[in-house]
Amino acid sequence: MTMRNRFLQLFICGSALAVSSTAQAQDEAYVPDRATDYEEVLTLPDITGNWYPDWTRLFADRARPPQLTPAAQAEYDAYLASVSENGPNQEAQAQCLPPGLPGTLQQPYPLEILFSPGRTTIITEAYEQVFRIYTDGRALPEDPDPFFKGNITGFWDGDTLVFDVVGLHPSTNIAVGIPHTEKSRIHGHIQRVAEEELVITMTILNPDVLEEPYISRVIYRPDNDFPIREYVCQENNRLQSGEDGANIDLGFDVLDEPE
Repeated sequence: MTMRNRFLQLFICGSALAVSSTAQAQDEAYVPDRATDYEEVLTLPDITGNWYPDWTRLFADRARPPQLTPAAQAEYDAYLASVSENGPNQEAQAQCLPPGLPGTLQQPYPLEILFSPGRTTIITEAYEQVFRIYTDGRALPEDPDPFFKGNITGFWDGDTLVFDVVGLHPSTNIAVGIPHTEKSRIHGHIQRVAEEELVITMTILNPDVLEEPYISRVIYRPDNDFPIREYVCQENNRLQSGEDGANIDLGFDVLDEPE
């Protein structure tokens, strides 16, 4: 056996022992008990299933605009001036970037809520986003990476799911034209206030941008007869024709239209 092959053999054996030892340590640290874990899930208030926004109240509960600090107001005024001159900036929509929070939960599309031990999962039809609210006691990160969905933890307070979000991506907005910064934080509540009514309230805090907390409140109605559908933004995110009616060469192939 050559020295090289001998070294390779020792390396493989050592790696296998390390993996085996790690797996054994993990097994000894925690052995899942599905029956016990799901007993707690069964005691939670039932907010699972499909929920559709109440269109009659979709915008009524967030009519008051964000109250901005002077510096943020100056930036917002510049944004409005740009929109007036050039039209709204549609870069995020053109790139199919999700709006983050609170924007994703303000869309006129349904969502689905699922329970599992230590976690509540919200799946939205809009942009096919998945929000995982961890209720297993973990703390929010002190130095979070910025995500479009943020970093989310929560806990149950009676029949209300309370959650907090940090690390919101700067490409997402508090409201249109008002981007998040690293100081943005969301404190939210999800509660089934009646058999046919689910309320998601999000209070946004950011001392550099907001003079006072900005509150978004969306009302949902249950509808499990019509499941949420596939939402692939990129599939239809293209121009069909130019000013003269000719097709536009986008520089890449697009999906064929279904027959």
